[in-house]
Formats: sequence, structure tokens, C-alpha cells
Amino acid sequence: MGPDFYAALGLARSATDADVKKAYRRLALKLHPNKCSDVGAAETLLLVSEAYEVLSNAQRRAVYDQFGPEGLNDGAPLEDGKWTEPYAFHGDSRKTFREFFGGENPFSELFVGEAGAPWRGRHGTAGRREDPAVVRDLPLSLEDLHRGCTKKMKISRRVMNEDGHTSSIRDKILSITVRPGWRSGTRITFPREGDQGPNNIPADIIFVVKEKPHSRFQRHGDNLVQTVRISLSKALTGCTVEVDTLDGRKINVPINDIVHPAYTKTIPGEGMPLSLDPEQRGLLLIHFDVVFPVRLSAADKLLIQQALPTHC
Repeated sequence: MGPDFYAALGLARSATDADVKKAYRRLALKLHPNKCSDVGAAETLLLVSEAYEVLSNAQRRAVYDQFGPEGLNDGAPLEDGKWTEPYAFHGDSRKTFREFFGGENPFSELFVGEAGAPWRGRHGTAGRREDPAVVRDLPLSLEDLHRGCTKKMKISRRVMNEDGHTSSIRDKILSITVRPGWRSGTRITFPREGDQGPNNIPADIIFVVKEKPHSRFQRHGDNLVQTVRISLSKALTGCTVEVDTLDGRKINVPINDIVHPAYTKTIPGEGMPLSLDPEQRGLLLIHFDVVFPVRLSAADKLLIQQALPTHC
């Protein structure tokens, strides 16, 4: 069971587009880190932002209403037989906030105090320039994305010294908890971990998941695809193929059908975990590379002609 985006925004399913925008505006201003210091506010704002990104888009909302979060992640069937593109939230609540309100510093216009004085927030940030986000790749193997893991990323940044005037370069370790089922393009944001300065707001550090190529598997959404070589004899008469899974198991897959050029063996539950429900997994799809003999003797050709129907 995935998140309830209507509940996150405090809306009924009959809510209009205007209701969605109004609810997001109210909650985004209430939960923004410049205004709210409550523990857990950032996580709540992330959910509110994702809910807005889904419900304010007509196609995403229709898919969510009918198929739930899984339909968004995996794609959903359309009336013409095609499928919608899988959707994954970018994971940056500040990006949603900026796009909704406009500009890099929407608070400069949204908050005005007595006698027109700008609202400075908790840290007195009025007039300070916010540095653009620093985006870095996070290369992950298919095994990392299958089982989940923790990655430690070292960054070097300029930090203000205690005197408030001078600065120095210091290293910091950022810990990233990789959830099973994450996909390429997933963004992990560390707010304001960039260089500090007397006149700037430190940039966000954003890591973007980049899936490394795998020697055996290709990933298509939540499904894994592997190609297995078999002889023509086995393709016609059947065989058992052994597959090494991403979690270190070996599974024996019986092939009782004739392996024709378009044939695919489908194994449920051996694909990638679903990011919203890691107990559920996609499919393992086995394709076949049939190895034909280089040459046949006249006797072998005669045997094949006798064994196979004339229309083959």
C-alpha cells in the first residue's frame, strides 16, 4: 500500500484542480524550513510535494486514481493499447516549491512584515543570495539497487569559522540510504550542504542515481531481462537453464516449449523490488540466443528432414 496523496493534502477525491493548488500552497508555506523547525517537517513537505506533483497533473492523477502508486511507477495501459510512461518523483521539495511560487527566492515577495519590511525567517536570510544546487552522480550497481544499501559520500566544502569572517575547507561525510527498487534518475537532496559564506545561502547538494551496466541483466522498469544461449537441439526438444539471481541464488528454469525467435520465458517474482513495496517484485524475462550448427552432413540433413514436418 503506497502513500495516500489525497490525505497528504487534506483533500477528498472529488477535489478540483484549484483545491489541489490551494492545499499545496497552504502546506508548503506552513512546512517550509525557513518557517517551520518542527522535527519531521521536511519529510512531510516531501510527501506534500509529491502529492501535488501527481494530483496537479491530469494524466498522473487519472493513473493514480485507477491504479494507485504502482500504476505511476510501472506505467498503466491506455485505451489505444499503449502504456503511460513510468513516473518517479524527483525527490526535491524545494524544486516543487520554486516552480509553484516562481523564482529562486519566493519568500522575498510572499512575506512582508510591518511597514513593508521583508520577512527574514528563522535565520535572517533576506538579501542573501542562494547558490544554485550542486548535482553529483551516485553510481550504483544493479545489486545495490536490488537489495538496498548505505553509501557514504565525502564532500569538501567551505565552512565559516567561529569569527564569522574567515572560512576554511572541511570534509564531511553524507550518508545515503539506498532503498531497494530505486531507479536511475532518483534524486537525493541534502539541503544547504554547499559552501558557506557571509553573503550566501549554501547550495543544496543533490545526488542523482546512475545505474551501472550489468554483465548479465538489463533492467526495464521493475523487470529484469537476461539472455541465455542454448543449442538448436535444446531449443527444439526442451532443456533446463540455470540462472544466477542478483541475490546470489541459483534457480533452475525448465523450458518445455519450443524456443522460437519471439519466445520469452517469464518468471514472476524474480525481478526488481518495487520501491514502494519491496516485498513485491517484478518479472524475470529470459530471452534466448539459439546457436545454430555451422555445417551439417548429408546424413544429418536427411535425419532432420525425416524428423520435422515438411512445412517447418
